[in-house]
Amino acid sequence: MYIDLEKYQGLIFDMDGTLIDTMPAHLEAWSQTAEHFKFPFTKEWLHSLGGMPSVKIVGEINRKHGMALIPREVSEFKMSTFASFEDFGAIIPCTNHVLNEFYGKKKMAVGTGSQRDSANRLLDTTGIINKLDAVVTATDVDKHKPEPDTFLLAAEKLGLEPQQCVVFEDTALGKQAAHAAGMDCVMVEGDKLVFYPLP
Repeated sequence: MYIDLEKYQGLIFDMDGTLIDTMPAHLEAWSQTAEHFKFPFTKEWLHSLGGMPSVKIVGEINRKHGMALIPREVSEFKMSTFASFEDFGAIIPCTNHVLNEFYGKKKMAVGTGSQRDSANRLLDTTGIINKLDAVVTATDVDKHKPEPDTFLLAAEKLGLEPQQCVVFEDTALGKQAAHAAGMDCVMVEGDKLVFYPLP
């Protein structure tokens, strides 16, 4: 299916699972964290929370399992485990093709649920950071996906109105955030891009 991107002035990409295939490494880090802190590891459920900062995911784990884990402590363990991996995943071809095609022609940003240090490291290592006009991370907003704040701040940093931007995402939470921001959304589904206009 052809997606007409010419009508947008700004392209905003999620990072994990959208530009870089980091989800297997994130899930492995969660698996090791679950073992360390003795909470149930549910791969599919944790994958569905992609885009949510790890400190908030710990809050969801507490709610789901009736636990009282200390979010910051668990989150720091998970983040340092992820940071210790040498192989965190390859770039995702379909979205990077779009990024390269419109580099220098449209304004481009990343809007991610990762913390700034981690996001900068991954974007730098993959050579993506030099192609971006703005990077918005979990460190930059108080309300995270599915709230629209990440994408609204990205549009603002690009100097654009929300309706002038389109978001690329890979999770239902991310699509919800894009639509809440008043933006059309393109989802990574397998190796294809699928268009989800504003409802």
